[in-house]
Amino acid sequence: MKRNVASENGALSALISEALSQMRPQAERHHVALRVGGAAPVTALADRDRILQVLTNLVDNAIKFTPEGGVVEISLAASAAEAVVAVSDTGRGIPADDLPRVFDRFYRVERSRSREAGGTGLGLAIARHIVEAHGGRISAASQVNAGSTFTFTLPLVRPVAVARRSPASAPGGQ
Repeated sequence: MKRNVASENGALSALISEALSQMRPQAERHHVALRVGGAAPVTALADRDRILQVLTNLVDNAIKFTPEGGVVEISLAASAAEAVVAVSDTGRGIPADDLPRVFDRFYRVERSRSREAGGTGLGLAIARHIVEAHGGRISAASQVNAGSTFTFTLPLVRPVAVARRSPASAPGGQ
């Protein structure tokens, strides 16, 4: 069930901060810096726990594939109708031939990596399912030896317009 991510002030920027806090120990172990780019106060219609799952999955992957001294950055922006979240890294990148399949179930770019070391190949497929179930989109862009950017969108929360009634149209009014 979708629910509003935002509370009074928080919105998606608070959720991004939470994801980075959760992933900071892993980043420190790998000697990778975590940064926040643009983080405008944006409110999206979303299930908080599921979007946190998407964020932590994307950051986890970015950390795994970024060498020591590299950087993982999350940025947040808004277009006219949607929130736009991007997770970028300075990692090894994804070959162009593999890029169209990274969201496929069980697909792993490095097929030689063991499942114990490299996961099951389900994380990005699950992330795509979650984002699409929220009415958003997810995509990947990459350049070998220059890093990758995973971007997803979520519909913005729109204030509901309340129609004004004239006294004559109100119940009991004439």
